[in-house]
Amino acid sequence: MYAIVDIETTGGKFNEEGITEIAIYRHDGYQIVDQFISLVNPERPIQAFVVSLTGINNSMLRQAPKFYEVAKRIVEMTQDAVLVAHNAQFDYRVLRTEFDRLGYDFERKTLCTVELSKKLLPGHASYSLGKLVRALGIPISDRHRAQGDALATVKLFQMLIDRDIEKSIVQSSIRIDPKKQIEPKLLALIEQAPSEIGVYYLRNQEGKLIYIGKSKNIKKRLTQHFTGQDRKSKKLQLETADVQVERTGNELIALLKESEEIKLHKPLYNRSLRRSLFRYQLTHFTDERGYINLKVEPSDRRKKSITTFTTFAQAKSVLFKITEQHELCQKLNSLYQSKEACFLYSLEQCNGACIGEETPDEYNQRVMEFIAKNQYQSNDLLIIDKGRSLEERSCILIEKGAFKGFGYYSLNFQIQNTNVLKSIIRPMQDNRDAQHIIQSYLRRHKVLKVLNLND
Repeated sequence: MYAIVDIETTGGKFNEEGITEIAIYRHDGYQIVDQFISLVNPERPIQAFVVSLTGINNSMLRQAPKFYEVAKRIVEMTQDAVLVAHNAQFDYRVLRTEFDRLGYDFERKTLCTVELSKKLLPGHASYSLGKLVRALGIPISDRHRAQGDALATVKLFQMLIDRDIEKSIVQSSIRIDPKKQIEPKLLALIEQAPSEIGVYYLRNQEGKLIYIGKSKNIKKRLTQHFTGQDRKSKKLQLETADVQVERTGNELIALLKESEEIKLHKPLYNRSLRRSLFRYQLTHFTDERGYINLKVEPSDRRKKSITTFTTFAQAKSVLFKITEQHELCQKLNSLYQSKEACFLYSLEQCNGACIGEETPDEYNQRVMEFIAKNQYQSNDLLIIDKGRSLEERSCILIEKGAFKGFGYYSLNFQIQNTNVLKSIIRPMQDNRDAQHIIQSYLRRHKVLKVLNLND
């Protein structure tokens, strides 16, 4: 049995993509016996070039089911089947990543129609799906949409099966569980690693740090490193002799430790995080009419920011959400260019600050409430979250907007005194990257508690 799959994604960084559409055709080797097609809400913005390529945009996905709502159906459709796709490595990786986020081990044998086509149909100028099927006379509609591409792959797969009379090439092209292909020394390192969140350190034969990373599941992340086919993964597989791990209990501390340790040790294969994480910031100013405007601009250490962002697209996306959630004005926040009212006014979600119907005092009150909630530059805060066990909590200390460090305490000793909590803090470096990590995390995730020590 085969499960012929095509997925469309948001685009973005490796292993951070989200699925926007999926099509699966269950095939018994002769015909389609079942099918599943659905848009998927990826809960993250779609890259602009992907929107142009697929025609799938963010508004189309707002009412679509989220991945966890279709996950059971995907498992049923692919159960006891070989997963077939054109560039199967990509589709399988993205599916496994989505299931990893749900804490589910999604493992299937895979078959790539690109590899199979090169063996059975040699001599073609291109093996991209569109060009190959056109060269073979296979009709394709809705190119770069999951259903159209999956149906074309079904027809291509049927042609390949017909060509492979003895089925020997199909059988040899099936990829088994990658864990069985790992070198014994790397497999041993994986087995020793915990399936928990934390920071991991890869060292070479001389004991030198070559890579530092963080993961919600260290064992799975190491498996990805040691089975990956990209250039960096292959170098890590060749050079890694030992792995050390430090459990952190939650992702925020893992992110902060990873950032600081990489800047301190500068491992050979951590080039990206040596640079600053944030490139854009959200600031505010008061215009000539007395209204407070929010504005995204390039990061500038000389200016006081409300929060920071990695990319301009991320910043604009967040500002759209802020504007909508707090009933602010798109025009004042430079999100809508018009001499008249903004778009949200036509939807009755803006109270008319853009055309003077709402007074500056009324409008600015909501803006200041947002700023007070999200800007911690002048605040003293304790961020309380999960620890490394059920009996433990973690705390991160912010004093006058500066990150001081983190610590852990036992729930068996119900510490209420904030001075005692401060005393257990392990000092860490304060920098704009650390501030960006904390602000970004609080914006996107819930923690157990945030204590304002100024109250």
